[in-house]
Amino acid sequence: MIFTIFKKELKETLRDRRSLIAMLVVPILVFPLILGIMTTATKSFETSEFNKNKVFAVVGDSTSLFAQILQQLPPEGGERKFVFQSDTVGLHNQIKSEEVDYAFIVPENFNDREDANEQNTVSVLFLGTSIGNQQRVDGYLEFVKSQLRVNRLAKKSIDPLILDPIDVKYENLSTEKEMFGKIVGGFLPYLFIIFGFIGCMYPAIDLFTGEKERKTLETLLTAPVSRWKILFGKMLVVVASGIAAATFALVGLYLALEVFQFIDDPKLLEMIRSILSMNFILMLYALLIPLTVFFAGVMIPVTVGAKSFKEAQSVLTPVNFMVILPALIGFIPGIELNVYTALIPIVNIVLATKELVAESLDFWLLILSFLVMVTFATLSVIVSYKRFGKESNIVS
Repeated sequence: MIFTIFKKELKETLRDRRSLIAMLVVPILVFPLILGIMTTATKSFETSEFNKNKVFAVVGDSTSLFAQILQQLPPEGGERKFVFQSDTVGLHNQIKSEEVDYAFIVPENFNDREDANEQNTVSVLFLGTSIGNQQRVDGYLEFVKSQLRVNRLAKKSIDPLILDPIDVKYENLSTEKEMFGKIVGGFLPYLFIIFGFIGCMYPAIDLFTGEKERKTLETLLTAPVSRWKILFGKMLVVVASGIAAATFALVGLYLALEVFQFIDDPKLLEMIRSILSMNFILMLYALLIPLTVFFAGVMIPVTVGAKSFKEAQSVLTPVNFMVILPALIGFIPGIELNVYTALIPIVNIVLATKELVAESLDFWLLILSFLVMVTFATLSVIVSYKRFGKESNIVS
């Protein structure tokens, strides 16, 4: 009988346009859109900045050693134009209007102080709002400083290596998968959690609040079927919708990698493919299923008590934020899955998935996270059963 109710409610859900969009269309498109926009924007920005013609303004003596070395910077894609000025009049406006990219204010006695091995102070003007400007300025100045350092040592016939007493050789004991998992591993569970929640939300509203509005819920309850069977049949549809949304998000990721080929780095692509193994997907679902049941168990009491579709949406919106906030913890560096974080619902799923991506997950912590989510899912189902059993919640 539960399966009969499940089939009936599933047909109703598949007829609802909002549920289909939330469950199928949005998840399957989001990964291709995100990866497409990110890769296109990043490549476009890097290319445009590399090929951009840049104007360098130097305030001070054009024959200074600083100006001479600055003009020897390694070439970039675009051309460089050097403008020499005697003062800073109008310079701030030129920087703000982007007529000049970088301005270097050099002391008049730069060469004299350099000959005396004294420290010079050079002021740099640039727009910090332009992404990467600070890093490019640092690179330009480091080139000039390194050349000046070599010149000073050469005048004293000193080997530059004397200032570098230790030759450091780094050996990173973390694998590339571990680094990838720790850095971006929180992004994957975040999207799955959000889609799982959204995939549950619209069917939950429609199957409970929607039926109350349409006056069909009372008719369904007059059937010779136990109320808990009706609840479980409807809940299965809500859970299935959430799992379907997460599944189609995974399909979207596959399309982004294999069909649209937004990632053109073969090494990174191979690493992502190796991460998305069948073992990873199965363990991911083992975590997502009780989480989705928990979502359904949280939503059903709200939608049963709501008097209208609009009221149910307004109540579930802040609940959505309560899901997003713990899911964002996966992006915070330094927070790891341990005995304590494994006891926090949603947080444990995010951190466990990060460890799965990095292939560094402790099996017992995975079991603990799973049992915690099963416990919370069970409690939410009990709450749903009690709320659905109240006649005052059913009759609007």
